[in-house]
Amino acid sequence: MTKLVPTAEMTLGPFFPREFAQGADDLARGSEGKVVEITGRVTQADGKPLDNLVIEIRQADGAGRFDNPAFPGWGRAATDAQGVYRFRTILPGAPQGRLAHVNFLLLYSGLMRQLQTVMFFELGRDPVLDAVPAALREKLVARREGTVYRFDIRLRGDGETPFFDD
Repeated sequence: MTKLVPTAEMTLGPFFPREFAQGADDLARGSEGKVVEITGRVTQADGKPLDNLVIEIRQADGAGRFDNPAFPGWGRAATDAQGVYRFRTILPGAPQGRLAHVNFLLLYSGLMRQLQTVMFFELGRDPVLDAVPAALREKLVARREGTVYRFDIRLRGDGETPFFDD
């Protein structure tokens, strides 16, 4: 008789309906601050895009506060068939002792756990950024193109985005 043993982690999913992320990608609606777009492409180790990967973000308001009742500070978007995601939000201020940043959480069917990373708007002194090897820090900085900040995410392989444990 075969005995089944429970494992510590289970695969997320089995899938996320497209509606799971609809309407939560606009944090700027009714918020004060400089409106910007955060966009990027999520790819696998072989460079292929991931379709319907869910990204949740958490960020401070324009003054660097996470506790502003007038600003949601949280959003959700899903990637399209080309692996592209988009958020409309406000440029966050720098919380005390930190650089301005946006926290990312990635969910995808087939992942064994959620993935967490941080997008910064510039290099500088920050306790989280300082914990990343110097050669990898630029992978956590968005490229600015006017009011658009581009932050591509690679799950594995050459150019892999640094991820953080809980």
